[in-house]
Amino acid sequence: MGIIVATHVSITFYLPIPGCPTGYLGPGGLHDNSSFVNCTGGAAGFIDRLVLGQNHMYKTQSFKNLYDTTLAYDPEGILGYLTSIFVGFLGLQAGKILTMFPLYSARVKRWLFWAFVTGAIGATLCKLSENTGWIPINKNLWSLSFALVTSSMAFTMLTLCYLLVDVYHIVSGAPFYFVGMNSILIYVGQEVTSSTFPWNFPVSQTHFSQLCMDLWGTTLWVIISVWLYYCNFFLAV
Repeated sequence: MGIIVATHVSITFYLPIPGCPTGYLGPGGLHDNSSFVNCTGGAAGFIDRLVLGQNHMYKTQSFKNLYDTTLAYDPEGILGYLTSIFVGFLGLQAGKILTMFPLYSARVKRWLFWAFVTGAIGATLCKLSENTGWIPINKNLWSLSFALVTSSMAFTMLTLCYLLVDVYHIVSGAPFYFVGMNSILIYVGQEVTSSTFPWNFPVSQTHFSQLCMDLWGTTLWVIISVWLYYCNFFLAV
């Protein structure tokens, strides 16, 4: 797994890209006073455009309007597969802990250990900053720091839910239980309605505003999943 991570970092920061600075991680376009207009996504974007071609790539990326980018960019592109594999590996560790250690205390200690290690490394790589770290947290790039920090959050949430639901029986698992019973329908519904009212409406193009919009859309689908549950309607594939 170390080879996969090292390969991702090496390609990201050392692959020469024509007309772009080595190691560029920005969105191109208007970013940095339009200094790197055609460098969208750095190495990740360059590889996708080289292998897949502009016409076979995602063209409505989240930062397109903000930075007026013209190049296609896929936030789930080829280079991102490497960090996705790494996240899958970390998820495997969580599952192996669950199956190998019957005592809840042993499970919790190990999950929290992984949460601390991944979170500490991720925080170090991004220097606890939004954009100025060695490897900024960037979902569009599936950067290493993004993979580590989100994995840390996942280990922490897994531990918390496990204690509250399975160990101390404080909560039943709602509202996650309701969403999970209709996960396919919720996923398809969100894909279809994500750009329509009332799930989406005009707000300022800031990270906080977009976060609030996403939380609002998520809340609506949670409410719908609860209603579907009590209507005894479940869609299975």
